[in-house]
Amino acid sequence: MAAAEQWALFLDFDGTLVDIVERPDAVVVDQGLRDVLSGMKDRLGGALAIISGRPIAFLDTRLAPYRFDIAGLHGLEYRIGKTVYLCQPEDHPRLRGIVPRLQDVASAKSGVLVEDKGCSVAVHWRLAPQERDFVLATVNAAAEALGPEYRIQLGKAVAELLPAAAGKGKVIESFLRQAPYRGRRPIFVGDDLTDENGFNAVNALDGISVRIGDGNTVAQKRLQTPAALRQCLSAWVAGGVLPLMEEAGA
Repeated sequence: MAAAEQWALFLDFDGTLVDIVERPDAVVVDQGLRDVLSGMKDRLGGALAIISGRPIAFLDTRLAPYRFDIAGLHGLEYRIGKTVYLCQPEDHPRLRGIVPRLQDVASAKSGVLVEDKGCSVAVHWRLAPQERDFVLATVNAAAEALGPEYRIQLGKAVAELLPAAAGKGKVIESFLRQAPYRGRRPIFVGDDLTDENGFNAVNALDGISVRIGDGNTVAQKRLQTPAALRQCLSAWVAGGVLPLMEEAGA
């Protein structure tokens, strides 16, 4: 096995591959990054997956024409090769009942955005930092109403309500039990509180965890910006050494 093929690479999307934007629907992926990801997938023998809080459908539109293995909604839905599991919003009627109420409350606060993902709902205050406490109180009240089957996932200027079973660590572990990921050491790159669960899982599996940006983390390594990661990955695809794997001579 070639050195690169000893590894499985898992990449968060927002704040990791692409820069954070003010509105969640405004993110843009340039063709160069798509091509780099495709080249990485080839060099890793297919063992590359995007692990994101976004729905798979959204990620596919941004990464087209390529089609990558993906876990969306923090692992609530996933695709490995031809195997696809999609979360069905109708399986979460209590959560669906909360969404209109959150939208009504948020509409009274300029800059507070509700992102309805179907099987989860995120409330953003990036455009209204003064409303942080209001958003957290609102989402906490909603979580109490939903009960223990749901939890809050905090991120960068966002609080998300999602099923308690969701978690990036669990879905990374699931991928590693299936081809072409089975038997490889994992690398996971992320940038946020939502990724710490994945970092813990990868650390326990003798993998490598990488945090993008500042902040307390259990990740073993750090890069400062998504641009730094993109540059690193581009150089590796072009035939250089990927520092994240350099101990193995990839």
